[in-house]
Amino acid sequence: MKHVCALAALLIAGVAAGETDYPDRPVHLIVGFPPGSQPDIVARLFGRQLAEELQRPVVVENVTGAAGNIAAERIAKAPPDGYTVGLLSQTQMVIGPILHKLSFDPIKDFAAVSQLTVSPNLLVVNNDVPASNVAGLVALAKAQPGVLTFASSGSGSGTHMAAEVFKSITALDIRHIPYKGVVAAIPDVVRGRVTMMFSPIPVVLPLVREGKLRAVAVTSLQRSSAVPQLPTIAESGYPGFEATNWYGLVAPAGTPAAIVRKLYAQTVRALRVPELHDKLADLGLDVIGNSPDEFAATVAADVPKWAKVIKDAGIKAD
Repeated sequence: MKHVCALAALLIAGVAAGETDYPDRPVHLIVGFPPGSQPDIVARLFGRQLAEELQRPVVVENVTGAAGNIAAERIAKAPPDGYTVGLLSQTQMVIGPILHKLSFDPIKDFAAVSQLTVSPNLLVVNNDVPASNVAGLVALAKAQPGVLTFASSGSGSGTHMAAEVFKSITALDIRHIPYKGVVAAIPDVVRGRVTMMFSPIPVVLPLVREGKLRAVAVTSLQRSSAVPQLPTIAESGYPGFEATNWYGLVAPAGTPAAIVRKLYAQTVRALRVPELHDKLADLGLDVIGNSPDEFAATVAADVPKWAKVIKDAGIKAD
């Protein structure tokens, strides 16, 4: 919140009155995952408030498939007029381009607007799994190499990468079962067809509270305010373990600078609204609201980080 407030005055002052008449019709916000997923939740909460700031409707569109890359391609190829923007994560902007031959370039084909949030994953297991902490889960997996399984929201997704980092740091042999989104994987984890899953907190926390899944740990370096009673994997015997998710707002490359500036200023306004900020915090999401340049620098810094994770995990690129 402090970060957002500190930037707000400078950003808002940077958009001169009358600099652009944008927008004069609805803005479409593309998200690459299905309704109920964490990116969808963030997009709808943020889009509702952004519409208030822009004084125009913001229509959230779910364009699913290929770990969000279909949505990213659609955003990259949209007219650069500010009326099609996207909520993208490191899955589409960093991990996907390392693993796959894509029709878009995450650096050249997008205009960064602002990084919106960052949050940890929650490691959950089926209730029948005889382990209530990281040490117990690791011991169970080591006793049954190749038997335990983990679900993900798709090959190359953030949830897949979190599990691969976990496998690498614990030297475990657990099998990957990819799904078309975390929401699609949940029923099989609840029923015990899959042992465990790394998931964004908002998606599985209700199930944990209802007793349908057991939470084991969070993947940030610090405990999450959404589940403060849960330890981190880092403090459970694996110092330095971190696998977080971030979401950012982008426009197609070539979008006029005045429109990017206005989107950025109104994004900061939206993130400063206490109702939105508090809702995101309750879901375990930390609000960022950084500048286009800072967001672009985050993307650039994440590329070598995740490239190393992928190499160390032995994941083959296309």
